[in-house]
Amino acid sequence: MSDGSVIFARDGTIVRITLDRPAKLNALTPAMLAQLSDAAGRIDADDDIRAVVLSATGHRAFCVGADIDAWADASPLDMWRHWVRDGHAVFDRMARLRPPLIAAIEGLALGGGLELAATADLRIAGADAAFGLPEADVGVPPGWSGTQRLVRMIGPAPVKLMALAGERLDAGSAERSGLVHRVVPVGTATDAALGMAQRIAARAPIAVQLAKQLIDAAVGENRAATLEALAAGVAGGTQDGREGVASFREKRPPDFSNR
Repeated sequence: MSDGSVIFARDGTIVRITLDRPAKLNALTPAMLAQLSDAAGRIDADDDIRAVVLSATGHRAFCVGADIDAWADASPLDMWRHWVRDGHAVFDRMARLRPPLIAAIEGLALGGGLELAATADLRIAGADAAFGLPEADVGVPPGWSGTQRLVRMIGPAPVKLMALAGERLDAGSAERSGLVHRVVPVGTATDAALGMAQRIAARAPIAVQLAKQLIDAAVGENRAATLEALAAGVAGGTQDGREGVASFREKRPPDFSNR
């Protein structure tokens, strides 16, 4: 079984991340999760990146979720200690990227594939895209925030339809539910996402990134870290903040001015 790969490519201020395992409908393996995590780290370490596009090779599927062969033989303890927790950690990193993330979805986005798409700030889907949470068919519930982040995003009703009844949302239904922001002709989702990334990259990057974090915080995504980071940025830029650091370095009492 091929472990698949995640391709990282940069063009100026825009990064493209591509799931590359088309023969297996881009099902995720542990190696691919590790590469997604590495890509997120590279993006957050580079202040010049302004937008990220997440897509997949081929038009049959964006991603059909976790490769069953990668977890089917795992013990309950390994499922708890590693597989589910590792997936959550990777997807959280993707959702909390500093620059906006745009998902380009062609074909199927099922299970972990839908949960991965949900980490994006914006989602553009080809007209034949289909979305679902089929995990119960193999005896498990959604494991990578399908019952949490996805519910916060579109509410419980469509998530229950997918997770409990096994029904799929077509592109039109996904757009009406708020899961998809735009539906485009089949085969053009990546081009549309790259065009949107270029428009985002042309805007004031700090303002865009602050807006993303504030909007996410409003629905509970990384709220504590966002509030504390903003507070630290404000305080550190004040005269008192600079005086506090200077007095510490000079080993003298600080002279705060409330400025």
